[in-house]
Amino acid sequence: MNSLIGTYECKVDAKGRMMLPVSLKKQLSAVLQDGFVVKRSVFNPCLELYPMQEWNVLMQKINKLNRFKKKNVDFIRKFTAGVKMVEVDGTGRLLIPKDLAVFGGISKEIVVASAVNIVEIWDKDKYELSISGSADDFADLAEEVMGQDDEDYGIS
Repeated sequence: MNSLIGTYECKVDAKGRMMLPVSLKKQLSAVLQDGFVVKRSVFNPCLELYPMQEWNVLMQKINKLNRFKKKNVDFIRKFTAGVKMVEVDGTGRLLIPKDLAVFGGISKEIVVASAVNIVEIWDKDKYELSISGSADDFADLAEEVMGQDDEDYGIS
């Protein structure tokens, strides 16, 4: 699957359903029929939506962990806590499970943000807070995470 692109503001209805943005639905069209897995984020107060194909790749990696090591078993339990399979219905809606909506603080206004090969679902205010900060802070983070020596790019 190609990288997903876009950040969208959406609404959740009274039953906990969100309409998948049309642009995102088009990007996911090849995998819509396979369904998705939604789970708690490890690092943020948001939800992560995995196309089933991406989830299966991740589960193959996790399945290689030695289950005779307590930390591995603890990790697997916590990582998969609250995991749910979800499908997009015929009208393009996706039901956010109630327990996961509570975890993410998701009520009415949300942001659906692409995160390379998955989608993050955020409460709008929490999303805005997560991306706020000074330009200098982001520049430092970008340099630390992505900055490489010129030799890595074939430049002498």
